[in-house]
Amino acid sequence: MPEFGALNWTILITYICANLLLGYVLGKKIESAEDFYLGKRQTPWWAIGISVVATYVSALSFLGGPAWAYTDGMSVISIHMNYPLVIIAVITLFLPFFYNSGVASIYEYQERRFGAKSRSVISAIFLVSQAFSSAAILYATSLVLEFITGIDVITAIVIVTIIALVYTWMGGITAVIWTDVIQAVILFLGAGIICYALLTQLPGSLHDSLLQLKAEGKTNPLNFNFDFTEVTTVWSGVIAMTIFHITVYGVNQMMAQRTLAARNLGEAKKSYLLMGFIAFFIYFLFVFLGVLFYAYYGGKEFENGNTIILHFAADYGLPGLMGILAAAVMAASMSTLDSSFNSMATVSVVDFYQKYFKRGASDEHYLKASRVFTVFWALVIILPAIIFSRTEGSILETLSKVGSYFVGAKLAMYGMGFFSKHTSERGLLIGVVAGFAVVWFVATSTDIAWPWYTLIGAACNIAVAWPLSLLLDGRKSEWSEYSVPGQIAKYRLQGLQEQENGWYLVPGKVDTMSYVLFGYFLLCFGALYLFHALI
Repeated sequence: MPEFGALNWTILITYICANLLLGYVLGKKIESAEDFYLGKRQTPWWAIGISVVATYVSALSFLGGPAWAYTDGMSVISIHMNYPLVIIAVITLFLPFFYNSGVASIYEYQERRFGAKSRSVISAIFLVSQAFSSAAILYATSLVLEFITGIDVITAIVIVTIIALVYTWMGGITAVIWTDVIQAVILFLGAGIICYALLTQLPGSLHDSLLQLKAEGKTNPLNFNFDFTEVTTVWSGVIAMTIFHITVYGVNQMMAQRTLAARNLGEAKKSYLLMGFIAFFIYFLFVFLGVLFYAYYGGKEFENGNTIILHFAADYGLPGLMGILAAAVMAASMSTLDSSFNSMATVSVVDFYQKYFKRGASDEHYLKASRVFTVFWALVIILPAIIFSRTEGSILETLSKVGSYFVGAKLAMYGMGFFSKHTSERGLLIGVVAGFAVVWFVATSTDIAWPWYTLIGAACNIAVAWPLSLLLDGRKSEWSEYSVPGQIAKYRLQGLQEQENGWYLVPGKVDTMSYVLFGYFLLCFGALYLFHALI
C-alpha cells in the first residue's frame, strides 16, 4: 500500500484537533451534572437528529455494511428497511414517558413502574451490552489506522479511545452532539467520494455491471423465503429486526439520552423522525457499495472483508482520499464511542452510584463522579476490542448478533410496563432470566438466524413473567399510572393538555407525521421491488 503521506496526515490530524477544540470550548459551559447529561435542554432538534444518525451508522456500517453485502448481496438491506416502523413505535410509546418525566436515565421508568430491582437489572444489561458494542466499534476504527498507517491494532485501539474520551470528558452530551454533527459531514463526504470513484472505475457500465450481478443473484433485495435459518429475509427484517431496532432506539440510554436534551417533546420527536426518513438511503448506499465492490473485484476473497473499502481507496490513489477516508471512519466510530462513554457514565452515576453509594452529595461531586466513570468505561472496553480484532466476518453482522442476546429482555420489560396490568416485579425478573436461558439455548443448539433471537427472548420473557406475576402477586385492580392506558386515563381525568404545537404529549397517541412516515415505508418497499425488477 502507498505511504500515507503528509497531505493525508494533515487532514486526519486537523480533524482530530477540531474535535478536541470543540470539546474544550463546550466544556467551559458545563456547570453541573445535569449539564453533563442533558446540556441545559437547549440543543436544536436537527443537531440531535444528525447526532442520532451519526451515532447509529458508525464505522460498523461504513466498513461492515459493504463487507456484508459483498457476500450476501442486496438482501442485506432488508435488515435495515424497518426504520420508519421503528421510529413510529418509539416516538409514540417511549419518548413521551422519558421526556415528560424529566429524568436523566431512561431506566428510572422501570423503578417507577415496577421497582428498584428491575431498574438495576435493566441498567446492568445496558452497561454490559453497550460495553461490547463500543468495543466492536473501537476495533473497527483500529482496522483503519492499522491499514493506512501501519500502526499496531492494539496501539490504534488505545489512541482512538483517548481521543474520544478527552472531548467527551470535557464537554458531556453537548460536545457529543455537536462533534457528531461534524463527524456526520465527514462521514458522508467520504462515502460520497467512494461511491463516485467506484462508479467511474467499474469494468463496464453501471447497467452492464448490474445485469452481471443480477445473473449471480446479488441484486434481489427482497427475499420472501420463510426460512428462519436465513438472516437476510423480508420477514426477519420487517418483523424480527423491527423489534430489535425498537429496543435500540426506544430503551437504549445511548440513543434516547440525546433526545432528552431537546427543548421540548415535539423537538425530541422531530430529531428521531429525521432518522426515520433518511436511514433507508444511508443503508441502501452502503449495501449498494458492497455489491458494486463485488463487480469491481470480480468476487475475489479478502483476508478481512471489512477492509474492502480501504483497499479500493488505496487502489484509486486520489491525493488526500485516504486522509478523508481515515477521518470519515474515525468520525463514524467516535460519534458512537463518545455517546457510549457519556451514556454509560450517566447510568453508572444516576442508577447506581447516586442511588446506592453516595446519596445527597453536591452537584459538583456528581459531575466529578460522571467524569470519573467516563474514564472508567473508556478503559473497560479496550479488552473486548482486542478480542473483536480476531474476528474476520462482517463486524456489522457480528455486533448485531451479539446485541440480539440482550434486546429481547429489555423490550419485554418495557412492553409489559406499557401494556400489562398485572405484571409484577418478581414475575418480571424471573421472566428475564428465563428469556436469557432460552435465547442461549436457541443460539447454541439450533440454526435459527440471530435476528429472531430478540422476538424469541421477548416472547419467552412475557410467557413466563405474566402468569408468574398472577401466581405470586395476584391481579391488580387498576392500571399503573406508568402504563399507556394509565397515562391516557390520567390525561383525561385531570384535563391535561394532550397536544403541544401539534405533537402528542400523552403516550399511545399517533402523531400526523407518523402516518406520513408509514407511507414512506411502503414507498421504499415498492422502490426495492422495482430496483430488482427493472434491471
